[in-house]
Parts: sequence; C-alpha cells; structure tokens
Amino acid sequence: MAPPSVRTTVVWCPDWPVVATGAPSDQPVGVVHANRLVATSPPARAEGVRRGQRRREAQARCPDLVLFDHDPARDARTFEPVVAAIETVTPLIEVTRPGLCAFATRGPSRYHGGDAAMMALVEATAAAAFDSDDGRRIDVRVGTADGPFAAALAARRRDPAHRLIATGETPDFLAGLPISTLDAPELVDVLERLGIGTLGRFAALPRADVAARFGPSGDHAHRLASGLDPRPPDARPVPPNIEVATELDPPAERVDQAAFVAKALADRLHERLDAVGLGCSMLTIAAETEHGERLERQWRHEGTLSPGAIADRVRWQLDGWLSGSAVTRPTGGIARLALLPDEVRAASGRQLGFWGGQSAATERAARALARLQATLGSGAVVVPELRGGRDPSSQVMLVPVEAVELTERRAVGAVGDPTGAVAPWPGRLPSPSPSTVLAEAVRVEVLDHHGRRVGVDGRGTPTAAPRQVVVGGAPAEIVAWAGPWPVDERWWDPGSRRRRARFQMVTDDGAARLLVLEGGSWWIAAVYD
Repeated sequence: MAPPSVRTTVVWCPDWPVVATGAPSDQPVGVVHANRLVATSPPARAEGVRRGQRRREAQARCPDLVLFDHDPARDARTFEPVVAAIETVTPLIEVTRPGLCAFATRGPSRYHGGDAAMMALVEATAAAAFDSDDGRRIDVRVGTADGPFAAALAARRRDPAHRLIATGETPDFLAGLPISTLDAPELVDVLERLGIGTLGRFAALPRADVAARFGPSGDHAHRLASGLDPRPPDARPVPPNIEVATELDPPAERVDQAAFVAKALADRLHERLDAVGLGCSMLTIAAETEHGERLERQWRHEGTLSPGAIADRVRWQLDGWLSGSAVTRPTGGIARLALLPDEVRAASGRQLGFWGGQSAATERAARALARLQATLGSGAVVVPELRGGRDPSSQVMLVPVEAVELTERRAVGAVGDPTGAVAPWPGRLPSPSPSTVLAEAVRVEVLDHHGRRVGVDGRGTPTAAPRQVVVGGAPAEIVAWAGPWPVDERWWDPGSRRRRARFQMVTDDGAARLLVLEGGSWWIAAVYD
C-alpha cells in the first residue's frame, strides 16, 4: 500500500520575476532570458504578450513593453523577506524557487485553529512582508491539499474559496484537470495522442503497465496524477557526516566575498554524495555570524541538485540575508557556512566519454569561469549555447554561465534537449554556416544585368538573375549565388508576421556573404570567411 501523502501548504506569488523588478503594477513589463520572455505582468498579458515569446515579437505586440533581464539572484533576494515573514507562522519552510515555497500543514494548522484560519494568516503575513516603493501589496495565493503537487495546483486557482482541498479529496480534485497539467511535455504529447486527456483517466491506468511503458518518469507522473506523495518511494536516509562546512576569516559581509567559498563547498558536498551514489533533493543552508546569530533556510528541487545548482542557491540565499533591510539583516558578517542535505535520492549517474570521460581541461575551464563569476558578479560571465532558429543570428545565444552545467556534455537535438537546436526548423539555411554574424545588418543593393533591382515574387522565385552587389556605392560582380531560401514566419498574425528571402552570394573580390531581402530592401546579414 502506498504511504499517505503529506498534508502540505504551498505559498505562491504569481509573476514573481516581474514583482522583483520593482516596476509599477500598472506598467506592461516582461522579464527576458535568452531572448525569450520568462515572465510577464498582467498589463502586458492584456496586450497579447505571453511567456515564451521572442523579444521582438513581444515588443511588436506591445510597443510600451518595459523589459528586464532575468536575474535569479534578484528574485531570491527580494523573496527572502516574504519567506522570513512566513517563518513567524511556522518553521521549516521549503523554498522551491523564488516566488514559491511550501511547508507541512499538520502542526501549524492545529496551532492556528484549522487549515482555513492558518491559510488566511499566512496569506496576510506574506502580503504584508513585501516592501514596495509605491505602497502596493503583492498577490499571494495559498493552497492546501494532500501532497505538494496538488497543493501547488490548488494555490493557482483564482477563487480563494476553492484553494483548500479537504483531506482525502485530492484524487477527486486532480481527476478533472487536463493531462497538460503534468510538467512532462513528451509524456503529455503521447498521452494526448492516445486519447488520455485528464489526470483522472491517466491515474485509472494500471501503475505497473505505466511503469513498463514509460519508465521511472512515467511512474512518477502516475503517482502525481493519483494524488500520491512523490517523495517517499525514492527518499534515502542521509548518511552520517555528509554535511560540509567552512570558517570564513575574516567574516564575509558581502555576497561576492562568500561566493567562491560557496562554490567550493558545493563541489565538496557533491563529491561526498557522489562517492556513495546519492544526489541531494533538499538542502539546508546554515550560516553563523561573528556575533553568534544562526540563519537557516531549506531549498527543495524536484530532481537532484548539481554542484552548480547548489552554488547558485547558496549565493542567492546569502544575497537575501546580507542585502536585507536593517531590521532583518544580521548584525555581523558570515563567520561560518554549512551545507546539510536533508533529503537524498539515488544518483541518476552520467555517461562518461569513451576515452576516459571528462577531461582535466574541462574541469579547469569550469573552475576559471566560476572564479570570474565570483569576481564580476552574477550574469557578468556568459557562454555560447546552441538554440533553435532559421537564421544564424538566432541559432547561438549567449547565456549566463550559472544557467549552464559546464561539466556535462549535452547532445544537441537529443530527446530532452530544451534548446530544440536542430529540429524541426523548416526553412533553415543549409550548411555551411557563416563565420561572422553582423550585429547590425548593412544595407546594400542587388542588381540584375540591366541595372535593375532584383526582387522575389510570391512563389519565392527571383525576378532576375543577380549580377551586382552595391556596398556603400562600390559595385562588385557576382560570380556565384545560391537561393533563395524564403521563409514566412507567423503568417497568421499581421502584427508579428515576418517574410524574407535569403541568398548566398560570392563576388569577384572574394567575399562570400549571406544577403537577406525583407520589406523590399537588401541587407548583408552575415559573412563567410
């Protein structure tokens, strides 16, 4: 028999990355990461701006949109006062990410007079903790159910009266929800094609058959859909003497002073867990100040935390403690820092390379980038990452080094690759790729043998064979060309539609260029060396 789900309360602050920017509530705001929106404000959504849109598309829909770069450290720093306020109602708060935290409900509910009274108190306390320059209160939603999955879904319900799911009613609550509620796109796609459209229909399938067909991930999703607690089956006792700690002399009063120490601690903890075949899914970050104050916070992860993810959460938490207001900030610097795994799971392992796995050069490069990041601050060090797109300008993006696990090689385009770098992108330019993508496209003219401008008709056929490229008033004869490769993106939306044709052209001066015809104008977009 499956163990009973832990009665859980989830506190959710919608659009927290937007709230953390401090922008006025009536302003259309978007938070951007890797050229895509990861959060939007209600006024922006009213203008048609949605998560996942590209920056240019969002600005086309809402010209007044104010964009901020995604900053997880800022999100965690501003969320810390909210968590500290909830801690006055109940201890042992588990932070999943900035804007979302949870705690076991049984004890606080008894102490404060029942689930409903406790939820109202937590909501009011959390809302009052946010210090806004314009005096506004943040939107806080509190949900309670059997298990963290159902509690999080209950917190997202619009009607506050329906955010309390009575004990034993969680399976009925989940049964009517769409299967897309599961955060497993590949599994959801298969289930929808099989005609399984709700969590209830999925939960009705025999668990053994689901596990045989979809493996551990399918079994985990089946437990969630059935209203069971996902934690107990794989949780292991924490081995003794696995925690790591270090003394800071002199005590650190700024985050950058402690960032390098946090990275070294994260690596030590991961090495100890890896030696016994375990990974950490819940971590306690403990700090002591030079005046004897003790600070603790728990962070939870749905899977297992990598060394980079542990270091990120330590840095975020230290930033929240050391950058708080005069009332909440510790009176002295951090003199001791400790990391204690509270929940561990069997490590999923990793596949090493055929000729000996990870190289020493890779490790040295990762450590060098970590030192640069500790010196320059979060987001200052970026690395290239392959992305999906039809043009060279969108296929490689610069992302913060803390967002990438540098020591793990990811197969581009493989199942589970979130970048979607290789497929499907109909209309994508063929190889070879240009060596230089221009930051600013250069306006040119492309002429035929009569000196007339070359165009492309509605069928994607050139109006004449191109003979000359005029760059800055200087003509160059075209000796070879290929194309066009036309693409008509978002043809269904007049506001964001983009139609263009791409050509590869080689001129008699030896230059090979990627030219784009868009809106009746010719541009040099990239150069082949």
